This record gives sequence, structure tokens and C-alpha cells, in this order.
Amino acid sequence: MNSLLLTGGRVVDPANRIDSIADVLILDGKISAVGKNLSAPAGVETFDASGKIVCPGLIDLHVHFREPGQTAKENIATGTAAAARGGFTSVVCMPNTSPAIDSAATVALIHERAREQGLVNVFISGAITKGIAGEELAPIGGLKKAGVVAITDDGHCVQNNDLMRRACEYAKMFDLPLFDHCQDYSLVTDGVMHEGYWNIVLGLRGWPAAGEEMIVARNILLAELTGAKIHCQHLSAAGSVALIRAAKQRGVPVSGEACPHHFTLTDAAVAGSEKFWAADGKSLAATQPGELPQWPVYDTHFKMNPPLRSAKDREAILEGLADGTIEVLCSDHAPHCDYEKAVEFDYAPFGITGLEVELALSLMQLVQTKRLSLSEMLAKFTVNPARLLKLEKGTLNVGAAADVTVFDPEAEWVFRREESASKSKNNPFFGWTLKGKVMATIVSGKKVFVEQSELATV
Repeated sequence: MNSLLLTGGRVVDPANRIDSIADVLILDGKISAVGKNLSAPAGVETFDASGKIVCPGLIDLHVHFREPGQTAKENIATGTAAAARGGFTSVVCMPNTSPAIDSAATVALIHERAREQGLVNVFISGAITKGIAGEELAPIGGLKKAGVVAITDDGHCVQNNDLMRRACEYAKMFDLPLFDHCQDYSLVTDGVMHEGYWNIVLGLRGWPAAGEEMIVARNILLAELTGAKIHCQHLSAAGSVALIRAAKQRGVPVSGEACPHHFTLTDAAVAGSEKFWAADGKSLAATQPGELPQWPVYDTHFKMNPPLRSAKDREAILEGLADGTIEVLCSDHAPHCDYEKAVEFDYAPFGITGLEVELALSLMQLVQTKRLSLSEMLAKFTVNPARLLKLEKGTLNVGAAADVTVFDPEAEWVFRREESASKSKNNPFFGWTLKGKVMATIVSGKKVFVEQSELATV
């Protein structure tokens, strides 16, 4: 079935500035009409969306599905299932697989797997350099012809500034955005958590915020020099936000994204001394040093790249989201096997899963605290990433593919490990009570996920 009538929901479409109670009619996988009191043709199913939000299908432009070569952690089937549970109808896979996505053949393989096994739309980013080794440019033109929507060495960062300049020139030539994982290796060295109070207390090697800010500054200079569109990934530092804000004000083609873990948690979580706060924003700061821990110390589920940073950095990310400096929300969904994380903090891999909780965390930290309106937040999951990647997604325009997300912003639920669709379970938010739950995810008119409590009404 790829025809459906969604009735009585609050339709929020930031691209068209729609925010009203309306029906959405889907016929043959396309949006047929948006309006009041629509009727369904004979044989078309009806979904009662009363009391719920109906919006364009969410887009996550930063996920790791680990296929090919690392499918013990995740694959396209399980990754897209997690995306569907999280309300995402489109995702962009990162190229740090094994082998890396640095050839047209690997792009073709992933396209084929996505067609066979994917529940949602899977777009692909290609590598900047061969093998993501940072030494020789990948065939960027060939990757564009094969169908990549961006280039990045995510998981790594090109350190050679001249090589990065040439990559920017090619990206400009082939009209591709260049995504960059901003990390200066000479500053970060072997750091494993944010350099500040807590890394000293815990005896862990520090990762200075300047290690990110240095590359953000470089990228701004290169974007200004070459005219290439550079998108700075998973921003975590206050200085990065300030640099991008100033660059955008003078018209530099640079943008940034933020992940919910960076604007929900701080480095105090690694010390087990940060509490889960209410959505009203009254308990947002870390507890004072010396208080009894709330979580296990050295929990590797709080180890990610870039690391959780200070309360000041967290506040700067929130401010950047609120004022539009940071245009995109994403998860950096990074699955790892349990045994990889069940080691000493120093030796555990960086990264956490995130597709299934990022909408709820964003609602709680951005909308329920009144930092952003619902439409402003949803724009960062829909029209903004679609515009950056030049995708015909992120809207409810008549004739557009019927990718739609339905969620209840008031529904409270507990994120349980056994209910996750991801193959990996490396997530720090298990057991948290969250507010805002996906009720249905629709891709080209087909329901790919429906919350169990909604089945009786479908």
C-alpha cells in the first residue's frame, strides 16, 4: 500500500511555512493534497493523526551503517530499521567503511543493498581521500557520477592543508558539499575526553576544544578562498560556533551541524556526576565536584568523537542552534559491538548510536525549553539538510515523494535496550524517560514503522 489519508493532525511543514490542523492525502507514493476535510478515494487507508504532529520525513545527514566490512556492528537493514523507529525517512551514510567508499564500485554496492534491504532512503557520501588516509585525493568526479551527495573523510580529518584546498576546488567543480570532521591531530594527540576539570580528576588524557576550533578556522579560510561549500560536522566547542557565526555574517559558504548528545550532556557524565535534568531547563548544569555520582564512572557509552565538553560549550551549541548559526541536527549514529565498549575507557572506540532518540532529545532540549519553535527545530531535520544536499526531500509539496513522519510531542516513554532496532547497543540514554515519540514513519506512501499503540487505529 502506498496510498494513505492522514487526518486531523497538526501539519508542520517549515519549507512552506505551514503550521495548522489539516489532512494529508497520499496517492501512489506522492503527496496529493494538504488541506482540511479531505476525503480518501475508495480503498485508501485512513490514519487518525489527531493530537499528533505530521511533518515532512526527517533527514539525518550523518550516520554510520558500517556496510561494507563492519556488519557485526550494523548493516543497512538494521540501520534503516533504527532510522524508521526514530522517524527518519532519509539518511546519509558516511564513507569510513571497510573498504572505504572511495570508488564508484563501492557506491554501487551500497545502492544495491539499500534497494534490497533498506526501509528508508539511503544516500551516500564519498571519501575525500583514497582509503580515508589523507594522502591522495579520491576520484571525486567519478564518485559524483556514481551518485554520492557529498564528500567527507568523516572519522578522520585531512591534515594536509594543500590537499584539503585541492579537495575544495574539486568539490566546487562538481557541485558537491564537503563535510569535514574537524580535528587537528597535533593538538588532540591521544586525548580521550574533553580537556578541563574532569579529565584531570579522572586521570584521562585531555582533548582540547582548540583541536576542533583550529580546523573550523582553516575550513572557513578555505571556503572563502575556493568558494566551496564546507559543512563542519558534529560541532562541540564554543569557539567553533563563534567562528562559524562570524564567517556566515560575512557571507562565507560554511555551515555546521550539532548532535543531541553534545547539547544534552557534558563531560561531567564521564565522571558519573551529571544528573538527568527536567525539560524546563532548571537543572541543566553539571552537579558540583564532590557530589555522589549518579552514573558509573568511566562509562565508555559517554565516549564519543568529538568528546562531551563543558557546560559552557554545551550552552554555546544551544545558542548556535537558537540563533541559526547551526542549521542542521543529526545523530552521528556510530554503532559498536558490546565487547568493543566493554574495556577500559582509554581503549574503547569513540561513538554512540542515536537515531532512535535524537528527535525526543531535540524536542526536550530545544522546543520544550522554548529555545526554538517546533517549526524552527523541524527545519533543521527537514528543509535545511535537504537544501544543503540539494535533495528533493524535506517538504510536503504536492507531487513530492510522500515521506512523512508522525509523532506525539507529549508522549512520554522509556528508551529500553531490548526495544532498540539497531544491531549495536552502545547508547548512554537507555533507561531515560523521554518526551516525544514517533508514531509512524512513511516512505513513499508506505508505512515502514508504526508504534504498537497506534496499530489499532491504523
